[in-house]
Amino acid sequence: MLDLLITNAALPDGRTGISIAVQNGKITAVEAGLQAPARETVDAGGYLLSPPFVDPHFHMDATLSYGLPRVNESGTLLEGIALWGELKPLLTSEALIRRALAYCDWAVAKGLLAIRSHVDTSDASLLAVDALLEVKKQVAPYIDLQLVAFPQDGVLRTKGGVDNLKRALDKGVEVVGGIPHFERTMADGAASVKLLCEIAAERGLLVDMHCDESDDPLSRHIETLAFEAQRLGLQGRVNGSHCTSMHSMDNYYVSKLLPLIAESGVSVIANPLINITLQGRHDSYPKRRGMTRVPELMAAGVNVAFGHDCVMDPWYGMGSGDMLEVAHMGLHVAQMTSQKGIRQCFDAVTVNAAKVMHLPGYGLEVGCDASFVLLQARDTVEAIRLRATRLQVWKRGQRLAETPEVATQLQMPGRPSSTDFRQAAPGR
Repeated sequence: MLDLLITNAALPDGRTGISIAVQNGKITAVEAGLQAPARETVDAGGYLLSPPFVDPHFHMDATLSYGLPRVNESGTLLEGIALWGELKPLLTSEALIRRALAYCDWAVAKGLLAIRSHVDTSDASLLAVDALLEVKKQVAPYIDLQLVAFPQDGVLRTKGGVDNLKRALDKGVEVVGGIPHFERTMADGAASVKLLCEIAAERGLLVDMHCDESDDPLSRHIETLAFEAQRLGLQGRVNGSHCTSMHSMDNYYVSKLLPLIAESGVSVIANPLINITLQGRHDSYPKRRGMTRVPELMAAGVNVAFGHDCVMDPWYGMGSGDMLEVAHMGLHVAQMTSQKGIRQCFDAVTVNAAKVMHLPGYGLEVGCDASFVLLQARDTVEAIRLRATRLQVWKRGQRLAETPEVATQLQMPGRPSSTDFRQAAPGR
């Protein structure tokens, strides 16, 4: 007897009427119309069953700290960094853990079951590192939390920055991070990329760098990152996050850069909500969007994912852990409004993001973990348009969260008694 059987589900690839069989936390069958004895059978009612949402770029050490010790009045990246510097001396492990766990509750409710979080290593105490390692342990049964050693103030710019980062890795942080554009000079930035990639290669770790989070078209550390990935044989293990300077680069240079990134196997994470908020702050009009060249990168064969980056912290006062909101903003900013483009944006918060994180057992195929989310939508396009309700969320066959279907009751003569915002099927 199966542990769980989900019937009549739509899948992200367009298949409908699909059944998924689950045994011992794994998917054992994906077939149209499958019926079999099971301890629990769930009729998906034609709704979309998706693999879990994945956030490949987040800052959990700062989340839910909005207003502490004050609000970012300018809304700029630099004031956010300065504000984080003011907050760090006031942090306690207990408060940081409490806020992170609360956010993880939000994440599960939104079907977000894998998060890559950068954790600041600039403070020699490594308080945030220890706190998030504890959070990682506590949430392991329901969230895959991957931590990046992130020298927020610059690994070379900070006294003891390299030692701090190495100590964080020794404690169990599994990804090497960096912020080359925040070093003192362009040369120092390039040197930091080389150094950090060498540390990752030495230790057999992944790399994820905040790269060129700037409106300056001459901030070109992504080029160095791609070069080092090839030089050190790190293809497929390196990611460049943000890469917003590419938005402002001239097209000729980008025509050289895109194939270089693709050849190096470097992936790119855009953070639509935050990039559109923090970039272009020095512009009057016209204002630059600030987000990197998502469709062009995808067309060049680069794996591109979307991250949330921030939720209610010194840089961003909004957010709820909803990766469909991230995809929704992404498709607008990147003008990816074709049906293909919208589906690509759904992939950017699911399969593409999982690839960045090297998540084992991810997907809706036989042998994958039975981790998925049932959405109140019939396909991926409708899911993004409606930021669809997460009806049920499972992790390895265990239900973690459940939300009732949403339907608004109407009381207008001559009109239906309710509406649920879905478009009527063609011909109806």
